[in-house]
Amino acid sequence: MNFVYHMVPGNMSGHYLIPLNKMKNLDENLYAKYISKYDDHPDREFLVEREVPLLGCLWNDVVHFSTLHPHHIYRELKKLDLNLKDDLHFYKIPIESLKDNENVLYHYDKKHYHGPEAPIAPENIGWMDIDDYEELGSLPMDTLKYFVEESKKEERVGMFHFVPHVLSKGRVSVEDAEVINWSEGIEDEQKPPE
Repeated sequence: MNFVYHMVPGNMSGHYLIPLNKMKNLDENLYAKYISKYDDHPDREFLVEREVPLLGCLWNDVVHFSTLHPHHIYRELKKLDLNLKDDLHFYKIPIESLKDNENVLYHYDKKHYHGPEAPIAPENIGWMDIDDYEELGSLPMDTLKYFVEESKKEERVGMFHFVPHVLSKGRVSVEDAEVINWSEGIEDEQKPPE
């Protein structure tokens, strides 16, 4: 079975992940908390107005999922001796949970990426068929190089930079999701309970 991953939001209530722009209509205080993450870097503020090709909507009209198990990211960041939170939880969501939505794969390929203020290049996005989806098995080399470069500059590291994402237009149930800790090895998840 293949999965996508999404960090478990603080203040999570209910059984669905919803796009940030939908949250605004439901809870303005919660929306303000989550939209503030785009204020932490001058380039990120452009993302709220970024259009998602093919889906005909904005960046925050979709739910974002990593195609890579978060332990791969944790392991590489830990090797760089960065100050990491060891107890970070993610939903491990069966890809079938996205079947009722329109979904695109944002390849996040470095050669077609021109910064958060630039439109998403057509070469960097494509329709995603649930039946053909395959979870990424290792950290992209461009992500690893980015981690090393940013850590040398003592800059805050974007955890999912150049990691392909699934962008899903609509709400996504987490009822069939498993909550995992990114610091626990992937092998640990596959062991039967004792």
